[in-house]
Amino acid sequence: MAGVPGDLNALAHTNGPPTESRRYSRLKTCATRGPAYGKGEDGPPCPRASLQIFRVPRGCAFLCRRGPESAVVSDRKTMIAAMPALRAALALLGLSLSGANAADAEGPSANPSTDSPTVLGVREDQFTLNGSRTFLLGFSYYGALGAPEESIRQDLDDARRHGFNWLRVWPTWSAFEHDVSAVGTNGGPREPFFAKLRWLMAECDRRRLVVDVTLTRGKRSAGGCVPDFEAHQHAVETLVTALKAHRNWYLDLANERDVRDDRFVAAEELKQMRELVRRLDPQRLVTASFGGHDLSESDVHEALLTIGLDFLSPHRPRTAGSPGQTEAMTRECRHVMKRVGRVVPVHHQEPFRRGYGDWEPVAGDFLTDLHGAVAGGAAGWCFHNGTQRNAAGQEPRRSFDLRAKRLFDQLDPEELKVIRGAESRLRPIPKETSAQSMPASLP
Repeated sequence: MAGVPGDLNALAHTNGPPTESRRYSRLKTCATRGPAYGKGEDGPPCPRASLQIFRVPRGCAFLCRRGPESAVVSDRKTMIAAMPALRAALALLGLSLSGANAADAEGPSANPSTDSPTVLGVREDQFTLNGSRTFLLGFSYYGALGAPEESIRQDLDDARRHGFNWLRVWPTWSAFEHDVSAVGTNGGPREPFFAKLRWLMAECDRRRLVVDVTLTRGKRSAGGCVPDFEAHQHAVETLVTALKAHRNWYLDLANERDVRDDRFVAAEELKQMRELVRRLDPQRLVTASFGGHDLSESDVHEALLTIGLDFLSPHRPRTAGSPGQTEAMTRECRHVMKRVGRVVPVHHQEPFRRGYGDWEPVAGDFLTDLHGAVAGGAAGWCFHNGTQRNAAGQEPRRSFDLRAKRLFDQLDPEELKVIRGAESRLRPIPKETSAQSMPASLP
């Protein structure tokens, strides 16, 4: 499979041929073809373009040789030392199967891995999953904590099957007179939804899915927000402490924190909360999203140098012209970071959606926007979805209300085209291609 470094194709083999008492088992996630070498004798050839992992008895191991640079691991101690690279290879392959060669597997979530955790990281201007550079292709899933568990499982499996690898969940969410917040207005845990968040995090970890955990400031009497700085700090502490064992999530400290209404959170408060997270969990990635505009140099400077965020999450304007502008605006944002002196990922966390206003984007608009994000050098993009504001009961409500119907059963035909076509937009983009050249609609 393309894109898998040769030095990560580490395999473990039994000491000699398998017997009735010493069998080895093989995982159907693999990347190389050719002879395997162990203890000076040929091992079984790879039957398909996939990485073979064998259970290792004491005192033996080997590397499936991809080229002359590969070496033989001669003992169990060496094998243990090589496990981080091995796990990184497995994680990369699990994420790549749906995108690079979907025919090679039953689907990304058909056999979710439980052997190692999903670890989100940052390398320069891109995200990493288990050490490998990965574009985050995600979807809004705001009201997840109100959905039945079986509905969530089906949505997660469908998302992985179509190449999506992250989702955005709000632990402060109240809609349609139903509060499903995992943290209360005092910032403490709120059951049964806090337990549901823990469960969801584990389900996503098994499926190699990243979770965006977004807090929001506000003063709504019905809940679904934290009303002040004290409660906000407490909510941050509650979440970071309880979810510390999972490495597959990041924290958005405050949704659209610069909008001058009840959502507004001052830079000094964000800085203090960023420092709190660093004390509690030094490796946890943190952002704070911007609302409805492209970023100025002062925005970037404040976010990266004053507050100390790990990546930028701009929510671009929601107009008919936006999809064709995303590539250029992403490039400009990256140029601004270079001028400021710190370059981090640009994550398009909440673009436009259907049902929001007079402009009703079609599938081609979403895919043009995604294409522009990739071409401009962004590190992630979200298929945003929510209520149909101009319809009776605001139906379908999509991710804003998941109690009665799961997300994938609420998406309309245009949105389903996006789900089916998004992954193909992550392929390498020819230099002469630009977002403006993408079709306005799909056949």
